[in-house]
Amino acid sequence: MKTPLLFVLCFSIGILRGQTNPERLSLEEAVAFGIENNRMIVNANLDVQKAYKEKWSTIAIGLPQISANIDYQNFLRQPVSLIPAQFFGGVEGDFAEVSFGTKQNLIAGARITQLLFDGSYLVGLEATKVYLKISENVLEKTILEVRKNIISTYGSVLLAQKNIEIIKNNKVTLEANLLEIKELFKNGFEEEESVEQLRLTLSQMNTQLQYAENLERISLNMLKLLLGYPVEKSLALSDTVEDIMIPEFIEMELENNMDVSKNIDIKIAENTVDSEALLWKLERSKALPKLKTFITGTYTGNSNRFSFFEKEQNWFGSSLFGVGIELPIFSSLGRSARSQKAKIGVIQAKTNLIETQERIALEFLSTKNEFSLAVATYSSAIENLTLAEKIQKKNEIKYFEGMATSFDLRQSQMQLYSAQSNYIQAIQNVISKKLDLETLLNSSN
Repeated sequence: MKTPLLFVLCFSIGILRGQTNPERLSLEEAVAFGIENNRMIVNANLDVQKAYKEKWSTIAIGLPQISANIDYQNFLRQPVSLIPAQFFGGVEGDFAEVSFGTKQNLIAGARITQLLFDGSYLVGLEATKVYLKISENVLEKTILEVRKNIISTYGSVLLAQKNIEIIKNNKVTLEANLLEIKELFKNGFEEEESVEQLRLTLSQMNTQLQYAENLERISLNMLKLLLGYPVEKSLALSDTVEDIMIPEFIEMELENNMDVSKNIDIKIAENTVDSEALLWKLERSKALPKLKTFITGTYTGNSNRFSFFEKEQNWFGSSLFGVGIELPIFSSLGRSARSQKAKIGVIQAKTNLIETQERIALEFLSTKNEFSLAVATYSSAIENLTLAEKIQKKNEIKYFEGMATSFDLRQSQMQLYSAQSNYIQAIQNVISKKLDLETLLNSSN
């Protein structure tokens, strides 16, 4: 038994890897191709990668930091200092002009710093996990929405093709009827109005056919856009409406209560609660002290000429160890105000989470009911279409046998066209409601 295609998100995202722009795609292959090439999903994947990089960037803040520096100085004119002349045997009260040091010097140093404690850093580590989870959930939601749009648009193309097929068949029948009625009219067995009625119906059929062909072309281009497929290249769909509308697809067992934890919107709302809670925690952590340590080492070379790379050059080293602590004491109540603001944000996020949970639960019940109605309507549409085809055929036979009027024939034709339209719409509704349910339940994973 064939597995219903709409139940499957993608049995392998890499199913089409290595295949460049395939000319034919089944629905399952289209979903796989779209998940790999859709531009929105590509960007969402990049956001996840950015979140990973942000995580390691934050972690690195708490690891040893090493920096180095080299400073070269060349005094074009050395500074002069005044020293009491009596130090050199001069007259008391006079000053001697003295220049200290060499004209050139080179200082090379390195510094190692290590963060020992920072409340903001600890909160930042937690935040990276939440940020990563948010990015992953956004990617999941993007995949769900793109999958839904791909399947819906793929179905729209198939339905447009099915509609074109139906209209063409109707047109062939109408053209044959028109020829026969013209002959009857020429021989005086039919009124001119009957010919004009059929010509009018045929004209309307040609308009509908042109519209359906344009709709198919537009829907196919929309599908290409969703897939990340070049719009200018041709693409054929290997599945048909009959391949999709199999019993396993229509039959969907649903419980009265859904597992809301799987819904992606609820997951995102929970992420918001977590992120707001971390913001509150961050503001409170700013009242804690910050502690760090450092070690520096330098070498200094002095010379009146540039001799720093010569073996005879003397270098003088020095090193330093230190510990620094920063104590926040008073912020004019600014820190308290920011903390209270963040606390309010947590309350709002929790309220939104409850609202989202209740809304999703109601949407599930409503969509479940709409799906059941769509399935029932689809079954009824099939029966009505079969009946309408039989009625139209009988009236056509009766008409040409002189047992029915042209009005009866046209009425049966309009009834058939209406049943065909309802059949197409019923299929579209089943697909749409099924996708809505799968998206709510996140059952595509």
